[in-house]
Amino acid sequence: MAKLRSVCVYCGSGRGLDPAFADAAERLGRALAQARLRLVYGGGSVGLMGVLARAALDAGGAVTGIIPHFLEQRERLFADVTELIVTEDMHQRKMLMFERADAFVALPGGVGTLEELVEQMTWSQLGQHEKPVLIANVNGFWDPLVALLDRMRDESFIRAGMEVSCLVADDPDQIVPMLIEAAARRRPEALEATAASEPIRRM
Repeated sequence: MAKLRSVCVYCGSGRGLDPAFADAAERLGRALAQARLRLVYGGGSVGLMGVLARAALDAGGAVTGIIPHFLEQRERLFADVTELIVTEDMHQRKMLMFERADAFVALPGGVGTLEELVEQMTWSQLGQHEKPVLIANVNGFWDPLVALLDRMRDESFIRAGMEVSCLVADDPDQIVPMLIEAAARRRPEALEATAASEPIRRM
């Protein structure tokens, strides 16, 4: 049985128009802290990223922010997090987020959030990891993506032996329990997140 220790959350640097998005980010941040799960996220203090991280910290949780140096001003680097890592580029950021997380969640966001989510789904499909990947479908935000995945299956672009493994939660309160249950079904070596070490580090 694999134990869940940390969760990487992808989400927007904006808040979106629907207040339910920020509410979901706040509830998820709080739930992660209450479950003693470390939050790994993009390191910004604005938008849903800021709401998520602040909620986790306010609830006593541990937060690792990973941000490339060129986004320090644009996404307003969140210096109050437990551990802050500033990377040289996006590729390094994404790899560190992958290495430090036992599972992945996508809240509503833009093309960056979509790209990060699809990358983890692709790596899982190709057998590069067995970490749970979950779509937080707040107020149906990700319905078009879920429908597209169904279309890909119908057209046999996603076929037997190459299934896309992805959880979908419509209620933010379902996210942590679903991840814990999914992780418990994995082999222990399937979750290989790296423990946090230094409070602030530049790569």
